[in-house]
Amino acid sequence: MNFRVVLRVLGIILVCEALLMLPSLVVSVYYRGEDIAAFGSSILITALAGIPLTCIRASKNDIYARDGFAIVALGWILLSLFGSLPFVISGAIPSHINAFFEASSGFTTTGASILTQIEGLPKGILFWRSFTHWVGGMGVIVFTLAILPSIGAGSLQMMKAESPGPTPGKIVPKVAETAKILYSIYFAITILEIILLRIAGLPLFDSAIHTFGTVGTGGFSNMNSSVGSYNNLTVEIIVTIFTFICGANFTLYYQMLKGDLCAPFKDEEFRFYLRTVIIAIILITINLYGNVFSSIWESLRHSSFQVVSIISTTGYVTSNFEEWGMFSKIILFMLMFVGGCAGSTGGAIKNIRFLLLFKVMKRELMQVIHPKAVYSIRFGGRAVNEKTISEVLGFFFMYIIVFITAVLIVSLDNLDWATTISSVAATIGNVGPGFGVVGAAGNYSTLSNLSKIVLSMCMIIGRLEIYPILLLGMPSFWKRINI
Repeated sequence: MNFRVVLRVLGIILVCEALLMLPSLVVSVYYRGEDIAAFGSSILITALAGIPLTCIRASKNDIYARDGFAIVALGWILLSLFGSLPFVISGAIPSHINAFFEASSGFTTTGASILTQIEGLPKGILFWRSFTHWVGGMGVIVFTLAILPSIGAGSLQMMKAESPGPTPGKIVPKVAETAKILYSIYFAITILEIILLRIAGLPLFDSAIHTFGTVGTGGFSNMNSSVGSYNNLTVEIIVTIFTFICGANFTLYYQMLKGDLCAPFKDEEFRFYLRTVIIAIILITINLYGNVFSSIWESLRHSSFQVVSIISTTGYVTSNFEEWGMFSKIILFMLMFVGGCAGSTGGAIKNIRFLLLFKVMKRELMQVIHPKAVYSIRFGGRAVNEKTISEVLGFFFMYIIVFITAVLIVSLDNLDWATTISSVAATIGNVGPGFGVVGAAGNYSTLSNLSKIVLSMCMIIGRLEIYPILLLGMPSFWKRINI
């Protein structure tokens, strides 16, 4: 473990976070909010904590695998801790635990909230709350690599530790160039959606807030009733389309820009993602028609929005799906585990892993029928090596273990089954709303402090895909190796 390099990069991340608070300060000044001093103090504290660390020098700047995992795991915890300062100092969220929960939910693009009244908060706080979605969506480390390419050799290790999916990699040979390409696409999608939402009738501030929540697949809104507050079909269509887009692999859009316009439909994971969305929409629409909504189009409208919102792990709502039939709610619950595609801003287990697990299941069944036959698992026309299969199975097992452990701890609150189980599923999957107390019309404010801490860690564990945070608890991970 190269401790000096780890500390130096953590300092750089904190300095970047201080800079990322500046737009919120500008918004606060523009609206003459009561949170101006809160952002000024938060920026100063965060910068003062980070600058001394950036001055640390190491004999070697190489970043190895363990260094990358340590930077990412500790970096995201620090981001949430310092990101909670504006909430606490402004008085918007006086409790440190509640503020940490809200900040963790923002950066991990979960969208779970402890706030009961949102619309009365200062504009700067609302902007920061949603802007954390935008920053956390593509990844804070990826952002850091984009603006500071000279962090050190081996920075791909950091990108691998943070980037979603079992096979993260580079679009182009240089990591910094890959990061810049990803953020350029991300920025372009952001600007486009802001413009479209503005044309659809939303104020500029509201357009920005909901765009940050959409492209980051986060779900924070500046309205108590989320997107449903506007009752605007055009807005819902725009948000649905962009949440679907951001739930897919961003490298596909780079391929489209390079001239391969059919790249998404050539991708096996995207086709699986698309089929899952279509089937879920059809099933829920049929279940809603006549039972919840009298019109087939009204049923299709709300089922489409909610299916895409949940599977992309965005968590916006237009209807209280707590009032839907059990069949529809079970489908939405299942989608909380599926999530988006590898290389997207979505969370949960990811489509590519489920696709590979289905292929493993098929192979095992075929080998029972033909014991002497040799079957290889193929993805995208290529054979998948056994190491990758082992990693997918290992990830799935760890995901379930973390899920069960968290459910047991949250169950100490003695809440109902739906609340207890869905709160963990919604946080570890970075979805946001669950069922019961934490459903579309509720929030996480009534949970105990212990449950909020556990669910905050579930958000970070889920966003970083388990490995980085679990590794922190292994003593051998911290042993120094001579390099």
